[in-house]
Amino acid sequence: MKIIQLSAIDSTMNGLLRELNRSIQKENFDLICVCSDGPKVNKLRNDGFDVRTVEIDRKISPLRNLRSIFKLYKLFRKEKPDIVHVHTPIASVLGRIAAKFAKVPVIIYTAHGFYFHENMTSKQYRFYYLIEKICAKIFTNHIFTQSAEDGELAINNDFLPKENITIIGNGVDVHNKFNPNLISESKIEAIKKEFNFKEEDIIISFIGRLVKEKGVLDLLEGFTSIKESNIKLMVIGDISSSERDQKTFNEIEKYRHLPNILFTGYRSDIPELLSVSDIYCLPSYREGMPRSIIEAMAMQNAIIATDIRGSREEVDHGVNGYLVNLNSPKEIADSIIELVTNPDSLKYYRQEARAKALSLYDEHIVVKKQLEVFKQYSNSKRI
Repeated sequence: MKIIQLSAIDSTMNGLLRELNRSIQKENFDLICVCSDGPKVNKLRNDGFDVRTVEIDRKISPLRNLRSIFKLYKLFRKEKPDIVHVHTPIASVLGRIAAKFAKVPVIIYTAHGFYFHENMTSKQYRFYYLIEKICAKIFTNHIFTQSAEDGELAINNDFLPKENITIIGNGVDVHNKFNPNLISESKIEAIKKEFNFKEEDIIISFIGRLVKEKGVLDLLEGFTSIKESNIKLMVIGDISSSERDQKTFNEIEKYRHLPNILFTGYRSDIPELLSVSDIYCLPSYREGMPRSIIEAMAMQNAIIATDIRGSREEVDHGVNGYLVNLNSPKEIADSIIELVTNPDSLKYYRQEARAKALSLYDEHIVVKKQLEVFKQYSNSKRI
């Protein structure tokens, strides 16, 4: 069986989809990865993946979008895959349309978070909801959702028959990668030295694109109201040149000179950085099932997150962290202070976070659910 995996950018293919893609290869299925060209493409090819590049915009741009559909259509017609599996908002729409016209037998869509969400205006919500439902009804055979909320919504609103919708969850490698027991003391000391962290410091961390919808400006605003000198904020991440929201990146500049805020830029040593962090904060406006929260939980961080889809599945308020309202810098600051001034609670929350990650968010279980669906379609094809 031949499977094509499609995402807009190469970093998604290299990061979020790597374990699934490797597992597809282990099952001896033919795999082709399709994404826009980028710095991770050569790495993927060197690691043994067959990568084809098709430029896919991350925004609605009719002429460029039509060009992408045509190129994908030609690729699908040539390769004749049994399954096209699509990811990321724009790529998932364009890819499904191209696959349908190319008469691909099975089209699977992973909703990493439906683009419509509760914090949109009703007009925006209806518009994007309609797009998602039409694409599901006409261009999709099976839907994977990461969040249970998305899965229940899709079932209750008849996006597809219930048996064609699978809630897969999200996960990371909680045993061999995101495991605090694997980080050596020497590595921890090296990171503390790099950022000049002291033994008495409490470290707050954030990981993500430096864009408004990730809530990074709310976090920075809230953090600047905290006066305790031993509380430090580590902002991990950057912004790509293709990102729509360049304005937020510029607004962040005023925070770069502050002594207790450290901007690391892009880093590949996320488990090591999280090993020195005590509290992880993700005050996003929109998420599917945020992987960064799971990574932080697995590395024994207490969590502060906005009360939105996905995040509220991962964070049990008052158990492994706190949920705060959207766009609430003061609540973020108050939650940080509450945890810092109650060390016993902080210790308990950190332990509970790791325990939940172990029990619910093992990446191998998530991959297994997807492989089982692929095999079902493979078996039905043989019949």
